[in-house]
Amino acid sequence: MFPASWSRLCCRTLSSRGRRTLSLFSSSGPSNWSKVVSDAEKIVGYPTSFMSLRCLLSDELSNVAMHVRKLVGTQHPLLSTARGFVYDNRNNLQMRGVIVLLMSKAAGPSHAASDLLAQDMVSGIYPSQRNLAEITELIHTAFLVHRGIVDLKEWTVSDGPLKDMQFGNKMAVLSGDFLLANACTGLAQLNNTKVVELISSAIGDLVQGIYYENSNNTEENGLTDGVDVATWEEQTFLSHGALLAKSCQAAMELAKHDKESQRLAYKYGKHLSLGHKLNSDLQPFVKSSVGEPVSFSLSAAPVVFHRQIVGQERWHQQLQQAKTQRNQLDYSKLLAAVKSEKGMSSAVDLCCYHGNKALEAIQAFPSSDARSALENIASTITKF
Repeated sequence: MFPASWSRLCCRTLSSRGRRTLSLFSSSGPSNWSKVVSDAEKIVGYPTSFMSLRCLLSDELSNVAMHVRKLVGTQHPLLSTARGFVYDNRNNLQMRGVIVLLMSKAAGPSHAASDLLAQDMVSGIYPSQRNLAEITELIHTAFLVHRGIVDLKEWTVSDGPLKDMQFGNKMAVLSGDFLLANACTGLAQLNNTKVVELISSAIGDLVQGIYYENSNNTEENGLTDGVDVATWEEQTFLSHGALLAKSCQAAMELAKHDKESQRLAYKYGKHLSLGHKLNSDLQPFVKSSVGEPVSFSLSAAPVVFHRQIVGQERWHQQLQQAKTQRNQLDYSKLLAAVKSEKGMSSAVDLCCYHGNKALEAIQAFPSSDARSALENIASTITKF
């Protein structure tokens, strides 16, 4: 669908690698989050954090994996992405598939679904909905792998041999394209034009979101004024929320639920995604201690709020004051500046708002273990 253009957009510089996380939908509190995830996986019937394992272990990608060993010893981000799939410590879990399945089970069969179709359900979930959850994970995985493409203009000897870095980029493009192609094939096999339209538009949203994100990359050096909070939310939804929101809606469509149920499922996925991104952006600000090295993106939500509150003139003054003699940013000084105003608390309030809106959406579904799990997930993202 969009593999070539997508992979080009995903190219990122080596210099920003430390500040841009490739989240697999991780959360703030490892212990609480692990329990929520474990309980959720029991409800849907099996662990879904490796839903794309069939593709990851296919002959094609197995050959790719053999070649990726050449990158060991380099700083190519494809390695860290691969480790995130292989060495799962329950803190970095792909949650999108789990949420789609929980939403499917919480809604249950619709009145419009035939009794014959209901007989195919396993643990209260249709086979097509399980396939959709896997497709969602494949698309997200392809996105993560493509994010491992680096801009070699920023290459230095410390990153590894240039030849190996070029090879890593080729592997990231090919592996991501392979996963995306498999997702598109599975999508066509669902034989539902509305679902195809929804998920295809979500892929388009991802591409648009990455484009906006890359357009704002110069902000990492404080060279632009950046975006306001409303624009930040809009762009964050495109790059982080559209896939989950539209997948939840598509799960309702596959079970022939009415438009209201689809709207509520979409609403839950949208607000959960935005709340999670806010939670993730807040982590360096709520977890940092005095004297500890800290790093964060200048497009993180607390910084966006802070910049809007203090105004551009004062913000640029703070950027200048935070620069070292080598003209690099001292992030500990910037963090202190953000904490001194209401940018951080405003981001916390917005995170809680989105978490509550997700809870509000799921309340319309019948009481069940699946609904309780979705409520627990929404509540967890508001805890720091």
